[in-house]
Amino acid sequence: MQQDLFKIVHDTISVEEVSNQVSRREAGAITLFVGTVREFTKGKRTLSLEYQAYESMAVKMLSQIGEEIKGKWPDTCVAITHRIGKLEITDIAVVIAVSSPHRKTAYRANEYAIERIKQIVPIWKKEFWEDGTMWMGDQLETTKYPEGKPDEEE
Repeated sequence: MQQDLFKIVHDTISVEEVSNQVSRREAGAITLFVGTVREFTKGKRTLSLEYQAYESMAVKMLSQIGEEIKGKWPDTCVAITHRIGKLEITDIAVVIAVSSPHRKTAYRANEYAIERIKQIVPIWKKEFWEDGTMWMGDQLETTKYPEGKPDEEE
């Protein structure tokens, strides 16, 4: 698996560049998931977000997701780029590109990728709301990290 298909970046993500990484002659479909910063979450207005990550571990886990997808759907090619740092409303936080000979496989593999990112990639989000800020914990928001990241033991 090519390591450069899986990246953590600090600057704007180019959707076209991520898509081009999986473009190939045998692919009949490329699906793209573009995760953006939304303004409202559960009725609460967000002004901006900040993502932090254990970058080397995050890249390793993104690569693992690529391996998992290759195991489930051998004809796919996957590239994932996630941005960290401060992001404004409508900024792109993550791009997942999956190419496959057939569209259904590309759709399924792409959805699998975003769900796995939320489950296993060590990236944390801080919400800047119009009435305050809060670290949201893990990406599934099931474990709170009030200090911004997990304790050393986790």
